[in-house]
Amino acid sequence: MTIDQLKGKTVGAAVSGGLDSCTITRWFVDNGVNVVCFTADLGQPDERNIDEICERMLACGGQEAVLVDAKDELAMAGIKVIQCQAKYEGGYWNTTGIARHITVKALIPEMEKRGISILSHGCTGRGNDQVRFQLATNMLNPKFEVYAPWRDAAFLERFGGRKEMIDFCQERGLPITATHEKPYSTDANLLGLTHEAGRLESLKTPAGFITPGMGVHPKDAPDEVEYFTVTFARGIPVELNGSPVIPHQALMEANRIAGRNGVGIGIHTVENRFVGIKSRGVYESPGMELLGRCYEYLLQLILDRRARRVFEHVSGVVAEQIYQGYWFDPATQSLLASIEPFTRLASGDITVALYKGNVAFHAAGGVPHSLYSEETASMEAVGDFNHADSEGFLSVLGVSARALATAGQTN
Repeated sequence: MTIDQLKGKTVGAAVSGGLDSCTITRWFVDNGVNVVCFTADLGQPDERNIDEICERMLACGGQEAVLVDAKDELAMAGIKVIQCQAKYEGGYWNTTGIARHITVKALIPEMEKRGISILSHGCTGRGNDQVRFQLATNMLNPKFEVYAPWRDAAFLERFGGRKEMIDFCQERGLPITATHEKPYSTDANLLGLTHEAGRLESLKTPAGFITPGMGVHPKDAPDEVEYFTVTFARGIPVELNGSPVIPHQALMEANRIAGRNGVGIGIHTVENRFVGIKSRGVYESPGMELLGRCYEYLLQLILDRRARRVFEHVSGVVAEQIYQGYWFDPATQSLLASIEPFTRLASGDITVALYKGNVAFHAAGGVPHSLYSEETASMEAVGDFNHADSEGFLSVLGVSARALATAGQTN
C-alpha cells in the first residue's frame, strides 16, 4: 500500500504524540489523507499530562484525536509476563513488546466503531514493532489493512531520518519536543522504558549515559537497605508491604519503590531482532524486575525438578513469542494455559532487601504449597529423610555408571 492509494481515504493512526506521530499525521494531511489519531493510555511515565497528546495531534491536522484507556489491560498482561518469567535475551522484560499487542487490542474496537479499517503506525522497517502491529492487527481483525509509512518509498524519499522530520515539523510550526541534539529515543509505558538509537548505537556509550525516567541509577540510590514484601495469591500480587493492591496499583507502587533503589534501571542488552539484525537497547523496568524477582523466589519453593524443566521451556518460548508478535496466537495461549497449574500454587509472602540496584532474598512465609522442608533438608538431623536410605539409591544409579565405563563411553 502506498500514500497515493490512500488519497481521499480515512486512516486510523496509532500515535504516541512524538516526532514520528506528528510528522506522519501532517504528511498524511498534506497528501490528501484523512487522519483520525488513536492513542493508548499505557500509563506512560514520560507524559505529565497525556491529554496533551490529543491536543498535539489535532494541531498536526488530525480530524479527531481519541485517547483509549489500556492501563489495566497492560498491567494484567505484565503480570502474566511475570508469571511466565518471560524475559527475552539478556534480561529484557518484553515491556514494549507486550505493550504493542495491548495497544492494538485497545485501538481496533474504537476504529471499528468509526468504520475505519486501515491502521497506520510509525514503526520503522528495521525493527520489531512493525511486526507486532502487523500480526496483532491481522489476528484480531483480518479484514483490516496496515499501512506503514516507513515502508513506503515516497515517505522514505522525503524523510531520511530524524533530521528531516524535525526540519519538516519546525517549518510547519508543529508541537514537537524533539531536537537535533537529543542523544537517543525513548519509548515508555507503565511496565518500563526502552532507550535506543542515537548515541546508544555506539557500544562505547555506557548504559549509565541515559537519564533514568523511572528512578535513579544504582550508584545514586540511597545508602540504606529498604525491605519490600509482596503477597501473591495464585500468581497475582495482592498486597505490597501489607496494603491491598490490584495489578495496576502493584506495578505503579513497585515502580516507585524499585526505581528509587536503582532496581531494574539501565539494563544494557544487545539482542537479536526478529528481522535478523542485532540492536542495542538500555532498559528500565523497575517494577517488573522487583515483582519478577520476588515471583522467582516463590517459584523456587513450589516447583519440583520436572515442573521446573517444563516451566523454563515455556518461559523461553513465551518470551520469544511476545518479542516476535505472537501474543494472540494459539501457541502462546496454549503455553500460558500449560503453566496455569503452577500459577495456582503460587501463593505466599516474599520479602526482599533492596540496595543500590540489587534485590536480595530476605524471607518467605505463608507458602501453603511449598515443597521445601527445613527438617527434611537439614544436614544436622535425620528428619523425614534418612541419610542411610541413599545407600540403595546410589547403588542403583551406580549400575548404569559402571556400564558406561565398561563400554568405554566415558572420558
